[in-house]
Amino acid sequence: MSFGRPPNVESSPGKAPLLGSFPLDHDGECKTFMKDYVKCLRENKNNNGLCRHFSQAYLQCRMDNGLMDKDDMRNLGFADLMKDDPVSTPKNPPK
Repeated sequence: MSFGRPPNVESSPGKAPLLGSFPLDHDGECKTFMKDYVKCLRENKNNNGLCRHFSQAYLQCRMDNGLMDKDDMRNLGFADLMKDDPVSTPKNPPK
């Protein structure tokens, strides 16, 4: 059955999700990080600028648990939070 499409059209295989899409946290692995972020938003009248460290921790949890691709926090908009972190500053490239 075609269920709304013409019967002579072949179905196409599914596509991978777009960049920026990631699976839901069905097991609640990062739920505490999410709750901390939402609590911070409520306490700060939804001013997310004051809660960016919670957002960063949540995204890091998702990367650590395979819920999204690993990426540098600088690429996710946290470069300004990374400047004081000596572990994450770029090192001299090998020659």
